[in-house]
Amino acid sequence: MTKATIGFAMCGSFCTFSKAFEQMRRLVEDGFDVIPIMSGNAASTDTRFGSAEEMRKKAEEITGRSVLTTSVETEPIGPKDMCDVLVIAPCTGNTLAKLSLGVTDTSVTMAAKSHLRVQKPVLLCVATNDALGASAQNIGRLLNTKNIFFVPLRQDDPIRKPNSLVADFDKLPQCVEAALEKKQTQPVFE
Repeated sequence: MTKATIGFAMCGSFCTFSKAFEQMRRLVEDGFDVIPIMSGNAASTDTRFGSAEEMRKKAEEITGRSVLTTSVETEPIGPKDMCDVLVIAPCTGNTLAKLSLGVTDTSVTMAAKSHLRVQKPVLLCVATNDALGASAQNIGRLLNTKNIFFVPLRQDDPIRKPNSLVADFDKLPQCVEAALEKKQTQPVFE
């Protein structure tokens, strides 16, 4: 029996894709219906972590659905009531900035705008090297935005990357459950 439908949007923090896919698989195994979404960069960039084609195929294999990669494909998410919660994992500093300022120019930001339009929760699983630098103001704005929730964050390498924060991907399933109840998992910063 399906618990709920999750839009699972991935941005270009390629080094965290393996963690994101692990959680995507856990959500499917836990009985959620998962709709995969990838930003243009996530869907088309070959990196040392794998080819774009491999990444799209992996998301499709896990979810049994085609990956949505365009704004045209993600715009109906809200009006057609396609998801109960939208997860953005990983959520890059670039996407944080766009969300905090209302910029809608990717499949992921369009999915968020469309989903928020119908007052449903968006859960951010942040991974950015400038979270305690330039992105801090965007995190602050989004912490104060209705229906935006965060997977708890921590410094991943305080000595070599003092401004970097990464969400605790292992907590994503419990944070999905909390976001569905419109609750923020605490503490936000570990």
